[in-house]
Amino acid sequence: MARREVYVSVDVEADGPIPGPHSMLSIGAAAFTIDWALPSPASTMVGTFSANLETLDGAAGDEATMRWWKSEPVAWAACRTDVRPPADVMRDFVAWTGGLPGRPVFVAYPAGFDFTFVYWYAVRFTGGSPFAHAALDMKTMAMTMLGTPYRDTTKRTMPSRWLGPERHSHVALEDAIEQGEIFCKMMIEARARVRAPAAAP
Repeated sequence: MARREVYVSVDVEADGPIPGPHSMLSIGAAAFTIDWALPSPASTMVGTFSANLETLDGAAGDEATMRWWKSEPVAWAACRTDVRPPADVMRDFVAWTGGLPGRPVFVAYPAGFDFTFVYWYAVRFTGGSPFAHAALDMKTMAMTMLGTPYRDTTKRTMPSRWLGPERHSHVALEDAIEQGEIFCKMMIEARARVRAPAAAP
């Protein structure tokens, strides 16, 4: 039997749009499993990871991004506390994912941004990605479930049963947990739709 999947909701904070010229400042991850054997499938958060990173040698903050950070002083202070060398953080992150109870699948909203940073940092500092190329984009998943155009699919268009209370703080771990809870609700609903008996003609 194949190992079950563990959905690792990841949020990163950065000082620019791409890694290399700019730096990942903070990474937060929350790992979830879903018990499909229950009469009503339920998710469980099985672990979290959080760290703040030193900026890359030779990198600099993007002007527009740094202007935005000035409007978020609490989140900025949170991601600049207890910073650690990127190599140490990524080594610990890879070890953490390796200890999860299943095959890790990267989950983000949008995956294109967060996965770019995590993949680049993991390859640069550890030699490979713990997820390979397994990155799931929640925006794409929501688009297919709601039947909405991709660019019109936002949290504002998502049903309230997915969202719960708004907690988005731009603190990486807090946002990763919130995002993971939304994803699990989406996943459980999607599976229920697939397995629902077909309507009689």
